Amino acid sequence: MDDLIARLKLLSSAEEFLEFFGIRFDEKIVQVNRLHILKRFYQYLHRESGLAGLDEVALFTRYRELLAQAYRDFVESTPAREKVFKVFQDADGQRVALSTLRDGLADRRAASAKQAA
Repeated sequence: MDDLIARLKLLSSAEEFLEFFGIRFDEKIVQVNRLHILKRFYQYLHRESGLAGLDEVALFTRYRELLAQAYRDFVESTPAREKVFKVFQDADGQRVALSTLRDGLADRRAASAKQAA
């Protein structure tokens, strides 16, 4: 198991993970959703129980299944529907105007400045 984890630590991009696990993928989907796929994979890993008790082959197989599912999530859906990142969770599928974000940032800066004073 330690060898597999050490090898995984050398990977950084979604493409590298997909290639390592031998998962066929559409480059266009990965280009648009790479961070979403990796975040979802991370979420799946942390929800999964019993991984520590698996031997390296079984662990590789389970990791591969979870990464394939994370990839499929974004083949079959969209980041806005999957709500992996907080920005999508907060927006609840609604479009947010840039001016709203800008105003919110200004409000937060003002509040921080008051606290610092």
